[in-house]
Amino acid sequence: MYSRPTQPPASRHRCRRLSEPGPAQHLALAGILILAAVLVAPAPALWGPKSPEPTPAAADVIREAALPPAPVIAKSARIGKAEAMPRPEQLATIVARRYSVAQDAAFDVVRAAFREGQRYGLDPMLILAVIAVESRFNPDAESEQGAMGLMQVVPRFHPEKIAALGMSSVLLPEANIALGTRILRDAIRRGGSDVAAGLQLYNGAVTDETQAYANRVLTERKRIEGALPRPRAGA
Repeated sequence: MYSRPTQPPASRHRCRRLSEPGPAQHLALAGILILAAVLVAPAPALWGPKSPEPTPAAADVIREAALPPAPVIAKSARIGKAEAMPRPEQLATIVARRYSVAQDAAFDVVRAAFREGQRYGLDPMLILAVIAVESRFNPDAESEQGAMGLMQVVPRFHPEKIAALGMSSVLLPEANIALGTRILRDAIRRGGSDVAAGLQLYNGAVTDETQAYANRVLTERKRIEGALPRPRAGA
């Protein structure tokens, strides 16, 4: 009996060949994968995270650092506005305008009032108020009773003080303020450190119960102080 050699079915062999990927399929699959990778990957320039922006505070610091430094103004420079002047110059401007005194003369008087006030522990504006009431800032003022100068001191009543200060003339503004301030300091001490009582003693009006002289001086002091420019808010 003759038997045929066994061979695999042609259809099964062909199906196996068709299911295996060929070179063309490999290339197509690789292309698809590359395209997908390009589309999915974020573009750094377009979709990537932006670099953090500086906060407003940091931006201000950077901007201010780039600005040129502000000019330095010397403290000794005199500025036109009274509010920018040192305190003695403010008072000198007020005295010059209020009492019709030359600016330089007013500054010399104010400077002397500050110096003597510091020496004897008195408010310079109180000294200026006494000068305003006594002589209206006239250094040559003299009374019939012998009172002389800005603070209207009577030399015959204070020879020891005049000798101690080595004064050649009580009419010199700085010497007169030095003598008058010392007399005023002593009067306030005798009045029990009460300014009003001391002013009455300085004027020789101890028995005046109304304290008219003290009230005039203290009122004038308030006027001088009220003419000073007010400090700016937050300054």
